[in-house]
Amino acid sequence: MATIRKRGSSWHVQIRRQGYPPLTKTFSSRTDAAIWARDTERAIDRAELPVGHRELKSATVRDLLKRYELEITTKKRGADRERFKIRVISAHSIAKASLDKVSGAMVARYRDDRLKLVTSATVRRELAILQHCFEVARREWDFPIGLNPVRQITLPEPSRARQRRLAPEEIGRFWAAVDRARAWYVKPLIILAVETGMRRGELLSIRWDDVDASARTIKILTTKNGHPRVIPLTPKAIRTLNELPHGHDRVFPAKATAVRQAWDRLIQRSGLSNLRFHDLRHEAVSRFFEAGLNVPEVALISGHRDPRMLFRYTHPRAEAVAEKLAVAERKRNVGVLPRSTSDVD
Repeated sequence: MATIRKRGSSWHVQIRRQGYPPLTKTFSSRTDAAIWARDTERAIDRAELPVGHRELKSATVRDLLKRYELEITTKKRGADRERFKIRVISAHSIAKASLDKVSGAMVARYRDDRLKLVTSATVRRELAILQHCFEVARREWDFPIGLNPVRQITLPEPSRARQRRLAPEEIGRFWAAVDRARAWYVKPLIILAVETGMRRGELLSIRWDDVDASARTIKILTTKNGHPRVIPLTPKAIRTLNELPHGHDRVFPAKATAVRQAWDRLIQRSGLSNLRFHDLRHEAVSRFFEAGLNVPEVALISGHRDPRMLFRYTHPRAEAVAEKLAVAERKRNVGVLPRSTSDVD
């Protein structure tokens, strides 16, 4: 807040804001003083004023996180989840450190403290926010921070990719539990998850206008990575959609919380363990490859833009690969395939 005082025949203005040096100026009229104060405060609010080295002492990591949440997090699709992570970081002692004192050692202490409570994947996501916060402060907010302290530490090892698929002996129990679900949308939702590889949020966002029955596709406009995609539909997916009621603009007019609760009840009825709804996406991607689709075709359906991430979702069964090898050998024995490379000229 600006303070305007009259000193003799002049008007003296002083502006104090945390993270900025005190700004002062003298004017011959109060009107000019008020205009300058208003324009300067507006410039501070818009982060248009540079921050000097001296001011790093008065700003803390928590101050930086607050600004990051206000200017960066609010623009992200996962803003609510990121706000929760920012609150977690802000509750740690590192948040009290002034920007001129924060170091890699402090970040390492945060890492180690969190690893005692949560998985390495969670800690990596939290550190990613902290690292980006420092980068934005250095590059866009003109904070004279030298090295990004998060880049000075060793990140926790990534969690091993989940490889949970329904075993042959579990399939019957799973679908029997699905058939007993009370909510009408549970079975078709799960069928489409397995047939399309769509995420739960994507399935719940489908509108009937997004379904093109003649082209046998669904257009997904809101995705996790922000890139819309068109998903081809299997015959079973088409039959499932055709059997659904059309009384709402959305295909599945259900809330995510209700779906989570229905899934928990389903898993409890089935007696299966360690099975998440997201594992159905792993199941779908693995089935696509087992059906003979290539990497670009599967990526078209799943939306993965990095083949390495796609392979983390792919868990072909050794039995299925063995059967393919057996089929290939049978074809060679009947002359469909050449017996060796020497037979091909």
